[in-house]
This record gives sequence, C-alpha cells and structure tokens, in this order.
Amino acid sequence: MSINPHAYNITIRQGCFEGEALFEARVKELPDLKEYGESYEEAYSLAIDAIETSAEAFAEKGREFPVAIVPADEFSGRVTLRLPRSLHRLLAETADTEDVSLNQYLVNVLSYYSGFASSSRIEDLPVDSWRTMTVVQEASRGSVHSHLRLVKSEDLKTVNSNWD
Repeated sequence: MSINPHAYNITIRQGCFEGEALFEARVKELPDLKEYGESYEEAYSLAIDAIETSAEAFAEKGREFPVAIVPADEFSGRVTLRLPRSLHRLLAETADTEDVSLNQYLVNVLSYYSGFASSSRIEDLPVDSWRTMTVVQEASRGSVHSHLRLVKSEDLKTVNSNWD
C-alpha cells in the first residue's frame, strides 16, 4: 500500500506542553496521533514519519488505513437530495413565506443546525447575504410551532435592538 503522507491534514501549533515550549503536530485523519518538536519543521517531519509508520503497521496487520480527507475547495457545493413530497412542500412553503428561494432556505437551515453560521460574528456578515438568526416560536391554533427567521444583514441593528 502506497500513501502520500503529505496529502494528510496536518495542523501545527506552538504551545507549552508539560512545561516546555514546543510545536505540536496533529493529523486530522488520525486523531490519536500527536508529535512534538522544538521547531515547526521538526514537528511536521515527525508527523510525516508517524503517518508513514502507522500506514505500515496497519498494512502489516491487514487493517485499512484512513485515507486523506479531501479539502473543501474540491467540493462543488452541489448536492442532490431526495425528500418526501410532504416535507418538500412544507420547506417550499416556508421558504416562500420567508421570501427566499428554497435553496437559500435549505442552506440557512443546514448552516444553523450544523453550527456553520455561528462561526461568524453577526457584525462581520456581508450586507447582501441572508443569514439564519434564530428559531422563533409562535403559538398557532393552540400549539407551538418553531421556524427559522431569516433576516438581512442590513436589518441586524433593528433586530439586535429588539432582542435587548
């Protein structure tokens, strides 16, 4: 089995580990692997060596070695999704109510629930984009319904002042 250890996602950070200022190298695909070096280059080199050594050990035991994760820039951003018709209708109606496309509504919902949108600070959001801001509960016919409220960034000051 031939792998390219340089294709793996290696992160290196400087820190104090057990009282020593060192560089720590971690490999995303091998979460238990940590290597420490006195320099960035040494930590990287040790991580490369550890990936190669681990791959050899896996091969000797007949185990499958984790493959390198493909960076996000190699994804098209396009997904085909099959839904029950009733869910499709509900999502389309909600998007229409929010005055956004179904695609944009789904991106907002997925971003909200995956935590992706929360990684940005509100004041850093582009003015021309829609963002999921909150789950709003409304009473309707004796039951409570939750839905996502979409707010344009330019309206954030008004929304934020209403939340205070």
